[in-house]
Amino acid sequence: MTETETHFDAETRRQAIIEVAGKVFARSGYAATPVTAIAEAAGISQAYVFKLFPTKLELFTAVVERCYERIDAQMNRAADKAGKAKTDKVLDAMAAAYTKLIADRDVLMLQVHAQAASDVPEIREAVRHGVSRLIATAKGRSGAKKQKVQRFIAHCQYCHLVTVLDVDDVEATWARILTNKL
Repeated sequence: MTETETHFDAETRRQAIIEVAGKVFARSGYAATPVTAIAEAAGISQAYVFKLFPTKLELFTAVVERCYERIDAQMNRAADKAGKAKTDKVLDAMAAAYTKLIADRDVLMLQVHAQAASDVPEIREAVRHGVSRLIATAKGRSGAKKQKVQRFIAHCQYCHLVTVLDVDDVEATWARILTNKL
């Protein structure tokens, strides 16, 4: 096996571990997830996880980065489909794609857990980088001015709140106000 093949194989395994770790971290967050749980879910030894990711923090930040890459890719696909539409139509298409994507609780909860653990500088930096990437995509692909990009991000955060709380299943007045169903 050549050095290139060995690197490719290790990189393939790293990506597979990131995928599995994303699901595990989404359930219980950074602090409450032992690497043993990730290794078990991946069907590998904890030692092998640490061979590819020397610390749990490195693995978690890789998972957070992958989460934001996935969101960015989805937003770009939506912008591609919107074509040369006006700014608002492109932002609406990206918002719809984002809303559909966070219906996947793993994507949603990874962001929530990453934000909750942002007192750890490396995690805060991974979240900042991810959000900055999404803002650059929203602005660059739509041509929107700052205020519209801010509203887009606010809409995405609103979608987080509605989805995390399963507001559509709540019959209370506050939930109907939040979802505009009065």
